[in-house]
Amino acid sequence: MTTVLALFGFLQLSLIEVLDILMVALIIFFLFRLIRDSAAVNIFTALVVLLLGQVIVSALGMKMMSTILNALLDVGVLAIIVIFQPEIRHFLNRIGSQTGIARKAGDIFNKFLGIKEEQMGSASVQEITEACRSMAADKTGALIVIPHKVSLDSIIETGDRIDANINRRLIMNLFFKNSPLHDGAMIISGNRIVAARCTLPITARTNIPPSFGMRHKAAIGISEETDADVIVVSEETGHIVFVNGGDVTLINNINELKLKLGSALS
Repeated sequence: MTTVLALFGFLQLSLIEVLDILMVALIIFFLFRLIRDSAAVNIFTALVVLLLGQVIVSALGMKMMSTILNALLDVGVLAIIVIFQPEIRHFLNRIGSQTGIARKAGDIFNKFLGIKEEQMGSASVQEITEACRSMAADKTGALIVIPHKVSLDSIIETGDRIDANINRRLIMNLFFKNSPLHDGAMIISGNRIVAARCTLPITARTNIPPSFGMRHKAAIGISEETDADVIVVSEETGHIVFVNGGDVTLINNINELKLKLGSALS
């Protein structure tokens, strides 16, 4: 047994090597958690098995097998970039948003260039929440996206530019079922309605409740790829949900929505 352990070098591990192994294990664990609900999980598992196999054959001194597995892993790196592109973008964005790196870097950059970022005021929050209250009572479907540091210019280009002050009647009219702009998402930035009828990416998650429609899936999709907050009013039930970072929160009353918007903006 000692000979076998010595063959793999387990009796000669330094503290740095132990930390190295633990860090790799943590990276694999968090990556697996990130993509466990997507179709890419099987490919990721296969690559992990290849990596473990390469470590074993290298320890055993099997040069030909080690060369073959090294070549497969080199190709696998490119495959990961191509196949896991949405997951990688989601992962990096989540790191930036949860640790506050993106927000702090954006603040420093704006201060350096002398750019003053316009924050949504309490009056605008009031107009949005009152519009959502009325649309929920009438069961008017709505999808409102409020970006933060991550630009949504590519999303805005898919819709029609509005560039108007935030007003509850305007929001309700744009989402009225007979309005030509009701289908799609509204983008609100600062104290302006930037665009309407915008197309959002749909989440690839498979554990979405069956009661969620395309608006909910689009809201989850854009919140996974960016740091935006999203409000959804269900056309079928009139329920309001708040989505951020892929997490969906059912809003029980309008004051709860105000608190969510206020905490997100602060």
